[in-house]
Amino acid sequence: MRAVTISEPGGPEVLEWAEVPDPVCGPGEVVVDVAATAVNRADLLQRQGFYPPPPGGSDILGLECSGLISEVGEGVTGWSVGDEVCALLSGGGYAERVAVPAGQLLPRPSGVELATAAALPEVTCTVWSNVFLLAGLRRGDSFLVHGGSSGIGTMAIQLAARAGARVFTTAGTAQKLDACRELGAEVAINYREEDFVERIREETDGAGVDVVLDNMGAKYLGRNVEVLATGGRLVSIGFQGGTKGELDLGALMRKRGSVAATSLRFRPATGPGGKAEIVAAVLHDVWPDVERGVVRPIVDRRLPMSRAAEAHSVLEASEHIGKVLLLTDS
Repeated sequence: MRAVTISEPGGPEVLEWAEVPDPVCGPGEVVVDVAATAVNRADLLQRQGFYPPPPGGSDILGLECSGLISEVGEGVTGWSVGDEVCALLSGGGYAERVAVPAGQLLPRPSGVELATAAALPEVTCTVWSNVFLLAGLRRGDSFLVHGGSSGIGTMAIQLAARAGARVFTTAGTAQKLDACRELGAEVAINYREEDFVERIREETDGAGVDVVLDNMGAKYLGRNVEVLATGGRLVSIGFQGGTKGELDLGALMRKRGSVAATSLRFRPATGPGGKAEIVAAVLHDVWPDVERGVVRPIVDRRLPMSRAAEAHSVLEASEHIGKVLLLTDS
């Protein structure tokens, strides 16, 4: 089969569309003929040599995909050859075929075209596991997500608004702020022009927000603690702004707040807190509203997988709103 390979760590130009061995379908797995995958920030880090796959995972990029099941492994029930699915992956999505543990499969939602479904697994699983299962966001809470126009951000806004939370977000252009408002953000803050801490204090009469979902890491750590309400929960899922920062424990204790940092990719496939458990929760709690169109994947553009370098450049320049898809049939 063909897949996107990395000739050596570096810029987008190191990505090559090349022949590689076919995946082997192990017990408890299926093989999916890939229709599309989506580009995530983690892919950029892996390309640069900073984010290797977990032990036993594919070294091919790609943390999600959609497609047709072409092979079913020993012990797999409930899935058949020809089923249209999307899947959460530990790697391997930038390819014509990928082997997937059956517990990480989701049926293509009715009303969502097969390639478009590739935009759903990573964002729905990330947001649901962190914002709802971990941070416990509920109706009446206030919620801040940074990078609201990103793939994660566009899904977080929709799911939080659906849950009855008051949604705050940050983004860097007027167009992105407008997109966030259309998805359900009540307050959209241009981080290039405003201090989000001061703006949220004004909007909440000094109370702050109950839950923060952050992808910046160290750069925003102190300010995220500042913006927390009493009993607030900060969940960090990325480190675009660095990995090492100072945490004011006194400020956190005065607010009776909590800070958590999580990674979806390195969770086990099964067991408590594993990928299969999260996928099952998403199927039960999110998929019905996706099928009704209440929650929808936001796709910025679609490119052939052979143009993965171009897609990476788009993400690095933050030129997108929502997800960038790579299709195998173009």
